[in-house]
Amino acid sequence: ARKPPCRPLSDDRMITNITAPSPPSLASRAGASAGVGRSLPDAPTGGLRRSPSSRSASALRVAAGARAEPGSVREWIERNLDAGAVTDVSRGGSSGWAEFSTYDTESGKRFFVKTSRKDPSMFIGEGAGLNAMFETNTLAIPRVYYAGATPEGSREGNSFIVMDHLNFGGRGDQAEFGRQLALMHAATPAVEEAKAGKFGFTVDNTCGDTPQPNGWMDDWTQFFTERRIRHQLRLARDPTLTELGEKVCERLVREGWFEPCGMIKPSILHGDLWSGNIGTVDGKPSVFDPAVYYGHSEAEFGMSWCAGFSQKFYDAYFEVLPKVEEHFEERRQLYLLYHYLNHYNLFGGGYRGQCVGIMKGLLA
Repeated sequence: ARKPPCRPLSDDRMITNITAPSPPSLASRAGASAGVGRSLPDAPTGGLRRSPSSRSASALRVAAGARAEPGSVREWIERNLDAGAVTDVSRGGSSGWAEFSTYDTESGKRFFVKTSRKDPSMFIGEGAGLNAMFETNTLAIPRVYYAGATPEGSREGNSFIVMDHLNFGGRGDQAEFGRQLALMHAATPAVEEAKAGKFGFTVDNTCGDTPQPNGWMDDWTQFFTERRIRHQLRLARDPTLTELGEKVCERLVREGWFEPCGMIKPSILHGDLWSGNIGTVDGKPSVFDPAVYYGHSEAEFGMSWCAGFSQKFYDAYFEVLPKVEEHFEERRQLYLLYHYLNHYNLFGGGYRGQCVGIMKGLLA
């Protein structure tokens, strides 16, 4: 999802399977698409009427016995999710490229829906990532029921995603968040390739609006240098950054910055863990808007400069997954570099200087 540029919350020295129905589009590989979509026009209500008791024009109540409009999200929910008829639809705002709604049903089940004029690839990546994290049974993650193209004849855009509606709250206990995040990283992968030791993901996705390639690779060093650092350098098209980046990639291999970690196990990563993507559900730590892939667990700290992790968070995390001290700082800087490069590609400005500074520091 598109995000605003991050400002550091502290200097953070690291105190120190989609289940039935399972649409083919969610399991198929699709390249991510960058860019900002236009807001969707108002769709016909198809049996919805505005609730007279609501002060918001976006609150709609379904008229008893009214049929859903063919091709609508409401029709899809009523036909596929065994939750009964939709009783209320609440329009919950929009981002630069998607609109949000909550669907209440007669069973009491609630669903959160995003629709977009964009092609389905971004929702496919988001859905596959959320369900992979959901399977770890650690953090509170919404289960995704569908992500893909809208039905034939739909007047609600070109793509949509349907998931459980969760009542998100503010950030909770930092120690519990650290522990649950580490347990998620330690969980057995839900994907066969990752179980076999490969790094990547079943689909390409995005980090912010930036395409993030996730083709499977056997070696973490190769994956990180090629699919992460060099990918961002190619997007930047900056000779100075490219020259410094190539030297950094050569040095990390030559000096073996990953070797102290031994055989790195693929961990399911949120992939874009900053303060805006962290919350709670009924007091339980939760994360959302992911850029998921299977990688080295330490890579999750790449957005730590914008996440506000406390000492209690790190202490609890490393109790579950002990910290490998040798070359830890070099690896930390590498993981920060990926996200600073991404921010430079997204927002430009002073992020270039941050990238240059990190790389010169790694080469000193």
